[in-house]
Amino acid sequence: MNDGSKEGATSLKYVLITPARNEEAFIGNTILSVAAQTMRPAKWIIVSDGSSDRTDEIVKQYATQHDWIELLRMPEHRDRQFAAKANCFNAGYDRLKGVEFDIIANLDADITFEPEYCEFLLGKFAANPNLGVAGTPFVEDASQLDKHTYAHGSANLNHVSGACQMFRRKCFEEVGGYIPIKGGAIDWIAVTTARMKGWQTRTFLEKACFHHRKLGTGNDSPLMVRFHYGKKAYYVGGHPVWEVLRGIFQMRETPFILGGIYFLCGFSWATVTRMHRPVSAELMAFHRAEQLSRLKRSFTRRRSRKSASQSGTDNSAAEAVKARKAPQDVA
Repeated sequence: MNDGSKEGATSLKYVLITPARNEEAFIGNTILSVAAQTMRPAKWIIVSDGSSDRTDEIVKQYATQHDWIELLRMPEHRDRQFAAKANCFNAGYDRLKGVEFDIIANLDADITFEPEYCEFLLGKFAANPNLGVAGTPFVEDASQLDKHTYAHGSANLNHVSGACQMFRRKCFEEVGGYIPIKGGAIDWIAVTTARMKGWQTRTFLEKACFHHRKLGTGNDSPLMVRFHYGKKAYYVGGHPVWEVLRGIFQMRETPFILGGIYFLCGFSWATVTRMHRPVSAELMAFHRAEQLSRLKRSFTRRRSRKSASQSGTDNSAAEAVKARKAPQDVA
């Protein structure tokens, strides 16, 4: 760390909670990443959500080597509702009673990161007492750090993806933690609620974590993934103007044209069927106000750049006219 916050970072204690279900292919490397951190957590509760593979066995093996790792097993169940993640996290949170900590993080069971990752984020909290939630982009290919999830000019750096979300403890308690919702978006709701309550939230681009399983794909095709994203945009209360422009923007990305069309179809389908929205009217209004504010800033920047470009063109034309009128030197 070179931002002068190293000393402040070391004064903060943090804990981790990881909901995991059948993660034998990835969780070992995630544990090795945490064990290699320059600042280790005071406690790490790994919550096995009824895993039927070797997930529990792998966690137990590492728990014998590190007393700050604890396995908590939840009852088995067949369905994989998004609410299960929140229930697992909340069960892990209950096990932290009596543990002193300043920062709490929700860490996925299939990501890895470099040794200074946690210390870097803790330094951000130490440097800014108003920072409530922090994280970094994630990549799905370690060789393409410039292809992360925020690698475009329209990225919302106030959002923090759910792969690794660090909360200041006071902020986490004020937002009410993760609320179990069957349809998902628990990470988004927690972060957006934090901003609504006056906390700053931020994704820092200086570092990235590596996500070893593609997000949101499951058994769906890339086009159906976009369709579901469109439904989710309605689900969390997105403003129609913003979401239409978002769909148009996505037409420039793979799968070209069709990706944006499928997104818009998903949003339209959810609108016509009046899909249930789990967010409160207050949170929806806040979310839409943020979107319109970003849209206004975007148009203002574009207009400023266009004016600056036009001014430069006019100045160049004026200089050319002056040059033609000026007397020429004779050798």
